[in-house]
Order: sequence, then C-alpha cells, then structure tokens
Amino acid sequence: MGVFEEIEDQKQAVPVLVAAAKAAGIDSSESQEMTHAWLFTGFGRERAALLFAASLLCRSGGCGTCSDCVTTLAGSHGDLELVKTDGLSIKIDDVRELVQRASWSPSTSNYRVVILESAERLTDSAANALLKAIEEPGLRTVWILCAPSDADVIVTIRSRVRVLSFVAPAALTVTTSAEILRLPFEIKDVAGAFAAAAKIVELAKSGAEAVAEELNDEEVRKAKEAWGQQGSKLTAGGSKAIKELEKGQKSRQTRMVHDTLDTILLDLAVKYRDQLVSGAGDSVAVLRKIDAIMDARGRLARNAAPLLTMEALMVSLRAGV
Repeated sequence: MGVFEEIEDQKQAVPVLVAAAKAAGIDSSESQEMTHAWLFTGFGRERAALLFAASLLCRSGGCGTCSDCVTTLAGSHGDLELVKTDGLSIKIDDVRELVQRASWSPSTSNYRVVILESAERLTDSAANALLKAIEEPGLRTVWILCAPSDADVIVTIRSRVRVLSFVAPAALTVTTSAEILRLPFEIKDVAGAFAAAAKIVELAKSGAEAVAEELNDEEVRKAKEAWGQQGSKLTAGGSKAIKELEKGQKSRQTRMVHDTLDTILLDLAVKYRDQLVSGAGDSVAVLRKIDAIMDARGRLARNAAPLLTMEALMVSLRAGV
C-alpha cells in the first residue's frame, strides 16, 4: 500500500486513492478512477492530499521511501505546488498567480500537483478565477482542494471536482457523543456556558494529542530511514526535512482540534435543525442559534482562539436565550 499505509483506517477513501494512483500511472487521460480535480474534506485532509500527491509524483506509485515521496511529504518536491495561508481569505490575485504556476509542465514527474489548503477561504472572485482552471486543467496538472466540508466550497467548484471525505478516528469521534451534544441544551447561566465550552475544547485537544502521538513517532522514524540515518546523523538535508516534518506535525495537531470542533458544531446545527422541523421551541430563537453556530464555524476557520469562540457560542446557546 506504500504511502497510504499511514491512513489505512480510512476504509472508504483509501481504495479510491489507490485506484486513482494506479490509473494515473497507466494513462494520463481522465478515467472513472482518476480525475484532475479533487476536493478532500473532513479529518486529516491536508495530510491525505500530500500522500495522494506522493503517489502521483513517485515513479512507483507512492512507495513512501524514494526521494520523490520524501520530498513530496515534506512539501518541497519540484512538481508540487503546496498553498497554505494564515490570512483570513484567499484573494483573486493570489489565485491568478497560482493558476499561472500550475500551468507549468512537470520537471521530473508525470504530473504537476497543486494542493490548495483552506479552500473555504477563497473569496467569490478568487473562486471564480479558480473555476476556469479546474474546468480546463492542463493535461498533466492535478488540483487537490482541501476544506472542512463540501458545503464550505461554492457549488460551481463543487460540481466540477471529485469529493472525497475522511473520517475522524475513534479517539476524536468521542467528542461528538450524545453527552457532548446535550451540553448546550442544559446550560442555564453564563458560568455553565463557560464550563461547557471548556469541556468541549479540552476533549477536542486531548483527542488530538492522542491521535498525534500515534502518528508522529512513526512518521519521524520513516523519514529518518528515508534520509539514511546512521546513529544520530542524517544525510545532507535530512535534519532540515525532519524539522519541517515536526513543524507540520504541530500544525496538523492544531488542525485536528479545529476539525473536531467543526464536526461538533455541524452536529449541533443538525440537532437544532431537527428541533426547528419538529416545531419544538421558539423558531426565531432556534434560527438565531443555528446562525450563531455557523458564525462560530467561520471564526474557527479564520483561526480564532478555540476556547474564546466556544465560550461566546455557548453563551448564545444557553437555555432561555
């Protein structure tokens, strides 16, 4: 399975990726298995995008140990365009530059892969500029967009990409249990709201730490093997690659927390929607709470502090408001 061993627990997604990588190695034209525009959603989407990119750029379909795989997973392969942003939005000028770079022919591999993280931050004009590139991709260009859910991407892009969702592991899904989802309905006062927010965030963080610990050590071990570690020494460039990997691991853990909270918020929105449909409670108040949940999702997507965001939301959701 090569690079996909890292996410072998993704029972639905991995067979799709393996089939796509195999089809890409046989024929560059689009087929039922392989397409040139993807949208990855859910847990671990950015890492999954890198693994898929490695399978496309590797001469062996993603062996996990060659220089193509190692540099791709480190985000430094010459035929990989990895776009990250800390800003509140991705603007049209950024997309125009990206589209121009994406049109370059691959230098050493069969494909040029573009990974756009945080695609939900595209402004409307930027999304429309990207749409044309996705509609008419270069023969050797593969686009992989990443967003929390497909609903976070405009419908015109969503209709032109293949959507692949990744589920959270058990250590994180515990935070979406019935007990957690009951908390907002049981809040009576501001103190209770703060306590509920603290509990939800703490569970999200502890779950992320548990999952990260399982992944990090194995990733570092494999990276050191790939860079020819002998004793405590690595081949040239190895130390820098390991530092970049560890930096990426820290970012991934932060995203795990945000993704878990986002899942909780989506589940809460569904519960309030069901309440609205059943006619229970004041419909205006329920709609206001759904709006507050979606606003909190937006703030988390813009890297707002999780605890402060959840505290403000729980205050808005407390009973009687």
